[in-house]
Amino acid sequence: MIEFLEGTLAEALPTHAVVNVGGVGYVVSIPLTSYERLPVVGSPVKILTHLVVREDAHVLYGFASTAERDLFRLLLHHVNGVGPKIALAILGGMPVEFFKAAVVTGDIAAISKISGVGKKTAERIVLELKNKVGVAAEWEAASASNAPSPAEQAMHDATLALISLGYKQVEAHKAIKRATADITASTLTTDEIVRLALKVLV
Repeated sequence: MIEFLEGTLAEALPTHAVVNVGGVGYVVSIPLTSYERLPVVGSPVKILTHLVVREDAHVLYGFASTAERDLFRLLLHHVNGVGPKIALAILGGMPVEFFKAAVVTGDIAAISKISGVGKKTAERIVLELKNKVGVAAEWEAASASNAPSPAEQAMHDATLALISLGYKQVEAHKAIKRATADITASTLTTDEIVRLALKVLV
């Protein structure tokens, strides 16, 4: 098992990164949330990894934090029908703490809005993770101390709103980031963030 890669960031895209480790370039599939936390190309980088062995390939998945990798593994190992592609979509579509809170509260609507995750899959995720001994109780305790701030909630809701309008997840994230780059996001409502992002997207 490859636990992490540490080297120089050779390439960074919303779907994958390439890490140069001792002259060998490793391609790592990443969620959008990890992409946003990568340094500039050419900088030193350390990416936590999970190796998936298939009949036709060995695929590395990378994460910016232990929490992201832990959730990825939990989804793969404990939710029927959820493979690496859907697990990455979930991580890219919702911060870890938001997702945990949605599972604890049974918020199927929020999870099903993630690109690539339908209502049936969302229902199965909530059911199977809540039934896993200790998971729901642990997350419930954690969500009390790590509840998203109003600003984080507004940014997340704005992203979901843009996705519902037909924009791709990557487009929505980029537009919101650009639109709020020079503004104190904590002062903006969800509607205001959406309006600013739409101006960038037009």
